[in-house]
Amino acid sequence: MKKRTFLKNTSVVVTAAAVSPMIACQQGAKSVSDDTASKNSSFELPELGYAFDALAPNIDAQTMEIHHGKHHAGYVRKFNAAVKEANLSGSLVDIISAATADNAGIRNNGGGHYNHSLFWSSMSPTGGAEPSGDLADAINSSFGDYSKFKDLFSMVAKTRFGSGWAWLVQDATGGLFVTSTPNQDNPLMTNLVEKSGTPLLGLDVWEHAYYLNYQNRRGDYVSNFFNVIDWNAVAKRLA
Repeated sequence: MKKRTFLKNTSVVVTAAAVSPMIACQQGAKSVSDDTASKNSSFELPELGYAFDALAPNIDAQTMEIHHGKHHAGYVRKFNAAVKEANLSGSLVDIISAATADNAGIRNNGGGHYNHSLFWSSMSPTGGAEPSGDLADAINSSFGDYSKFKDLFSMVAKTRFGSGWAWLVQDATGGLFVTSTPNQDNPLMTNLVEKSGTPLLGLDVWEHAYYLNYQNRRGDYVSNFFNVIDWNAVAKRLA
C-alpha cells in the first residue's frame, strides 16, 4: 500500500529545551517554526514519513491509515476551529501548555494533534533496537537499566484505565520519569497534570490505535510497540 501524502505538513521537532512543532510554508520548500505563526495560520496534518504498511505486523496498515487519515485529521480540523473561536495565536506547544479544563476544544484537539504528531515520528520501520548514548545513560540513571524502564513503561501503558497515553518524560532537572495521562492530555499541560515535563516518547493506548489487529489484547500491542520505536528520534528530544 502506498503512502498517502499530505502537503503543508506539521511535524514534531525538538530543540535542546522544548518540543517545537513545525508548520510548512505554502510552497512546501522549507519549514518554519510555528512560534512565528500568526493567529490566522492553520495547523496541518503531518506526513507519516513511511508507508501505512511499513510497521506491519506490529501495527497493521488499515489501522495506520484510519488512525492517521481519520482520527488525527479530525483533531487537526477541530483544533483549528477551536483556536479560531478562542482567537488564540502562537505555537502548538504554547497553546496546549496553557490549556485548562475550561476549554475542552483546545485541550482535547490540541492534545490530540500534538500527541499523534509525536507518536508517528517516534516510530520507524527500522526501529526496535535499544537506545544508546546519552539517552541510554539517562534511562539507566533514572530507572536502573533499560529492562526496568521497559517493564515500567509497559505496565503503565497496560494499566491506563480507559483511553489515554503512556509517556517517557524529561523533567526540569534533566531526569526521566514514566507516567500516563487520560484521553488526549499530555505532560506539557501544566494546568492539568500532576507532574509536567517534556515528552520524549508517547504510546497511544486508545482502542482505535490497536483494536482492528489486537482486539482487546492491549498487552500484545504494547509489547510489539517496542519493535518499532525509533530511539534515534527519541534521543534528539533529550535536552
